[in-house]
Amino acid sequence: MEEQTALLFSNTSSQDSFHMRSWFLRRGTKQGIFWATLIYLTGTLNDVVMKLLGSRLPWIEIAFFRFLFSLAVILPPMLCTRHNLFRSKIHSQHILRGVLGAVALGLCCISVNVMPLAENTTILFSEALFMLPLSAMLLGEKIRSHSIVATIVGFVGLLIICRPQAGNINTMAVIPAFAALLFAIMNIMIKRMIDAKEHTLTMLFYFGVYTTVLSGVFVPCCWVMPNMQELWLIILLGIGANVIQLSIFLAYRATTASVISPIRYVELPFAVLCGLVFFGQIPETTSIVGALLIIAGSVMASHVTKEVNSEA
Repeated sequence: MEEQTALLFSNTSSQDSFHMRSWFLRRGTKQGIFWATLIYLTGTLNDVVMKLLGSRLPWIEIAFFRFLFSLAVILPPMLCTRHNLFRSKIHSQHILRGVLGAVALGLCCISVNVMPLAENTTILFSEALFMLPLSAMLLGEKIRSHSIVATIVGFVGLLIICRPQAGNINTMAVIPAFAALLFAIMNIMIKRMIDAKEHTLTMLFYFGVYTTVLSGVFVPCCWVMPNMQELWLIILLGIGANVIQLSIFLAYRATTASVISPIRYVELPFAVLCGLVFFGQIPETTSIVGALLIIAGSVMASHVTKEVNSEA
C-alpha cells in the first residue's frame, strides 16, 4: 500500500512538472508576457555585467565576446535544418546591417560604462521616436498629427536628459541616442528583409557573423587578458545573450508584437533598481522627468504605428 501511494505521488509530481514545462512553450498572452519580461530583465543584467567588465576591459573586447556568443547559439540550428539558410539574395543588406549593428552595440557598451543605467536605458527607448520619421522617409508610411505630437513629446524628454545649457550638452547622452537611431534604421532594414522573404535564422546568423568579424578585427589592438573573475562574467554575458535570443523567439511565437511592445518599459524600474544596488546610482529629477516624456512619446508612437499598420 505504501509503495502504491509513493508511486501515485511520484506520478503526480512528474505530471505536474511536465505540465509546468509545457506551459512555458504554449502559445498565449501570458506566455508572451513572461518571455518578453525575461528579454528586458536579462538585457538589464547584461548591462550590469558589461559595466562591471568595463572597469578594466576595453569596450571593443566586451562587444566582441557578446557578438561571438550570440553567433554561437545561432549556428547549430543553421546546420541542423534541411534548408540551405546560408544562401541569400540580399547579402549586401546583411553586410550593412552588420556594420550598423556593430557600431550601435559598441556604442551601447560605451554608454553603459559612462552614464547611469537608468538614463542609458531611458534614452534607448527613443528608438521608437526615430522610427516614425524614418518610416515616412524610407518606407513611405503615413505621418499623422498624433505621430508628430508623439515625436515632439519624446524628443523634449530626450533634450531634458541631455541638458543643453549655455551651449553645453551632455555628450554622454548623445552616445545612446545615436545608438537608438542606428537601431531604428536596423529595424527598417529588418522590415525590408522580411518583405524580401529572408529567413529569420539567416538574418540572425549573418548579423552575428559580421558583427563578430568587424569587432574582432580591432580586438588585437586593445586586447587585455581577462582574469578568472572577468572570465566568469564573460561567460555570464554569453549566457545572457543566448537567453535573450531564445526569449525573443519564444515571445513572438507565443503572442503578437502589440502585446510584447509595452512590456519593454519594465526595463526602466529594473535598471533603476540595478543601478542603485550594484553602483549606488540615484536618478536625478531631470532624468525622471525626461524619462516620463520619452516613455509617453514612445507609447504614443507605438500606438499610432499599430493604427497605421492595421489600416494598411
